[in-house]
Amino acid sequence: MTTRKLGTLVTSPLALGCMSMSGMYGHSDDEESIATIHEALDAGVTLFDTGDFYGMGHNELLLGRALRGRRDRALISVKFGALRAPGGGWLGFDARPAALKNFLCYTLNRLGVDHIDIYRPARLDAAVPIEDTVGAIADLIKGGYVRAVGLSEVGAETIRKAHAVHPIADLQIEYSLLSRGPEQAIFPLLKTLGIGVTAYSVLSRGLLAGSQPKGPNDFRAHLPRFSGENAQRNAVLVAKLGELATASGLTPAQLATAWVMAQGENIVPLVGARTRVQLRESLRAAELAVAPGVLQELSTIFAPGVAAGERYQTEQMRHLDSERT
Repeated sequence: MTTRKLGTLVTSPLALGCMSMSGMYGHSDDEESIATIHEALDAGVTLFDTGDFYGMGHNELLLGRALRGRRDRALISVKFGALRAPGGGWLGFDARPAALKNFLCYTLNRLGVDHIDIYRPARLDAAVPIEDTVGAIADLIKGGYVRAVGLSEVGAETIRKAHAVHPIADLQIEYSLLSRGPEQAIFPLLKTLGIGVTAYSVLSRGLLAGSQPKGPNDFRAHLPRFSGENAQRNAVLVAKLGELATASGLTPAQLATAWVMAQGENIVPLVGARTRVQLRESLRAAELAVAPGVLQELSTIFAPGVAAGERYQTEQMRHLDSERT
């Protein structure tokens, strides 16, 4: 594979997001998940993204098993801060310096490693200045426990404040044909500051690939874009993507991922494959040379704001600092 840069870190042009391997989209199989991670490594994928709250630690334990004996071939990105209840509910967010240092101790133990490559708060903690959070991660870098600071779902003002404390490697943010908000104010700033992007949900949680919620335990069942009139309106857009993909000899997932990759050399899509079959389809996107005319037609069809419904429920949207710019 070719490479891309997140700050000073060099990574593969695609990364593997591991969240779906821990039940967020319904049942998953640990052995298949591990086989998928191994196949990704063998194919040249070097960046693996997890969160300490995915499956209440299950995801880190799983990734740790998969990388045992292979740690030197992987960059590990970890999100922290979301608080979980024993029943699986959400209790809030905590990015205090003492808390994040505590979280890291457990993360290192679950993963079975001595350092994390990119460590980031999953959201902005409104009760804690971002300067304090980033300063604490900078302390961990000095101690050799972390290599780089990342951010997630924050806006331009927060990025500037954080970058003034310590160089930021990348911003993780939702970006796809159906979620183009970062293009307005966030992406230009990142380019100016030399900050990379790890783009998650490049298939809009499977919507662009025709995937639908598998039941009540699939959190997509509660997202606006997958229900009611919104779902019907979005289906029209997805059908147009399918037509273009067929005409190009690709699958909708491949074309949607290739479009994200084409939007900037500093953008690394996080593909959420949880099976080897899904992974192989996604990896093909890194090899494609899609005609510029097709990419432009996609940009026109999926103009900013065309998606029906917000990407999260109303209460969750209120907590996204990235939506305030």
